[in-house]
Amino acid sequence: MAVTQVTERATWRDYKELTKPNVVLLMILTSVIGMFMAVPGMVPLDVLVLGNLGIALCAGAAAAVNHVVDQRIDQHMSRTAKRPIAQGRLSTAQAGTFALAIGLLGMAILLVWVNALTAWLTLASLVGYAFIYTLFLKRATPQNIVIGGLAGAAPPLLGWTAVTGEIHGHALLLVLIIFAWTPPHFWALAIHRKDEYAAVDIPMLPVTHGVAFTKLHILLYTVIMFLITLLPYATRMSGPLYLLGAVVLGGGFLYWAAVLIWGNNPNAPMETFRYSIVYLMALFVVMLVDHYLFPVNTL
Repeated sequence: MAVTQVTERATWRDYKELTKPNVVLLMILTSVIGMFMAVPGMVPLDVLVLGNLGIALCAGAAAAVNHVVDQRIDQHMSRTAKRPIAQGRLSTAQAGTFALAIGLLGMAILLVWVNALTAWLTLASLVGYAFIYTLFLKRATPQNIVIGGLAGAAPPLLGWTAVTGEIHGHALLLVLIIFAWTPPHFWALAIHRKDEYAAVDIPMLPVTHGVAFTKLHILLYTVIMFLITLLPYATRMSGPLYLLGAVVLGGGFLYWAAVLIWGNNPNAPMETFRYSIVYLMALFVVMLVDHYLFPVNTL
């Protein structure tokens, strides 16, 4: 791992960028919805605020470690070349100290004010993403995002356990939805950035197996994801509004997966990637609305 020389003074925005705030916000959205799905009424305010704060801090710490480990790669990829370590605005030591500080703070909040189960599951998720995925899986196998995606799928489970203190099958179903969503979401981006990943020796699927193979697997995983998103209705976790949303939104995802294979739109990979983000946000929001309009939960 190369150590980047600091060339200019860091600002608070550089530390904010270390935490990948847009990614963390999406994770916290699913964590919040996991909390509300766990109860028929209102989530206790202290758990809502402190639970998500602790989860967000730990997620930000994992993202900062990712910046540290990937600084050499980041310097050679247009999507990441302006990151604060890659640009020399922050040193490895500064970023590492920051990651340790916010990670410890997040764990302390969860242990003291939430519950131990949520704290240890959050730590497992942090280690899974920051170390197992970033340090090993990302560089070891083209199935990196499939295996490593489990860490990023954990937030709704963390939200659920923050409220209830226990793991429930419905919470694991929420994890499964994100787990199945992650490969087609990220592989679409990987197709767009194929040459850059190849240049830095990262074995993403389109690099090792080709674009056509990756497009086929995006379609197959999207079909799997679509079927999984029907399970909340089948298990009476969610009602008819959610079912309608899952079918419509999933149909949109299947459309883009089909465009990737059979269309001739050169922008399809990035448009699929962008749609996948909107898809996940909308799916979970519809699930939350359905939870209160059609309360069929039988916990």
